[in-house]
Amino acid sequence: MSDTSRGGSTPDEQAEGEDILELQIRRGLSELNRPTSGLSLSALSAGLDIGFGPLLMGVILTAADPAFGELPKQLLLGVVYGVGFILVVLGRSELFTEHTTLAVLPVLNGDASVARLGRLWGLVYVSNISGALVFAVFAVTIGPAIGVVEASAFTELATAYTKLSPGVLVGAGVLAGWLMGLLSWLVAAADSTIARLSVVWLITAAIGFAHLPHCIAGTVEVFGGVLVSPEVGYVDFLRFLLFSTVGNIVGGTVFVALLKFGHVARSGPSTREIQSD
Repeated sequence: MSDTSRGGSTPDEQAEGEDILELQIRRGLSELNRPTSGLSLSALSAGLDIGFGPLLMGVILTAADPAFGELPKQLLLGVVYGVGFILVVLGRSELFTEHTTLAVLPVLNGDASVARLGRLWGLVYVSNISGALVFAVFAVTIGPAIGVVEASAFTELATAYTKLSPGVLVGAGVLAGWLMGLLSWLVAAADSTIARLSVVWLITAAIGFAHLPHCIAGTVEVFGGVLVSPEVGYVDFLRFLLFSTVGNIVGGTVFVALLKFGHVARSGPSTREIQSD
């Protein structure tokens, strides 16, 4: 009986998995070794660029006719949410939730230290948040001024998160981090720009449609609410940021990095190893 008839992977599939893992480890090492200035500027750019998704969500909430229907509106919100992630991922900017998977792999493989991982996470996270905060200020200032977004739209986006309990924020954040980790893995497997674009848009649209808390994109949404509404306070923002970040880290690290690394590392001999024997 063949491996596939028993539900296992073939040697060719194992080799493909190893290729993806090796590519991810090389990419992770490259990011871990980047100079501080370049890393910080790239992450700042990502925090700024990702805000276009929440901004477009605000535009949809402002412009949507009530007769349009709730389901089509939510689907459209998910679609435009992915725009910011496309700008970041295809633009190769540094995004924290990608590195909760990508940069962990070299550590698991013994090629980098936990201290270097902590440096990378810290620099990228702080720069991402800084960029997202700046974009939120810009969005709530310019959007209403040019008449494309009402302040109530930012409030609606923010309260969708701030009304959640800490446990739900962490749990939903795990799902968002899990999906972002899979995004990193699948983008590495994609063989063309169109394929990468499709993967990014599909996965991030799912995050947007389900309104799962992504700590960086969500910063634009929630801090925008802080700036325009007394319903959302700074404590609400910090609470969201803490619990969504914890969930995102767990989702990317445990459910993608650890499981994918363990799966590939324990898959047995690949086609290349069999042929070399």
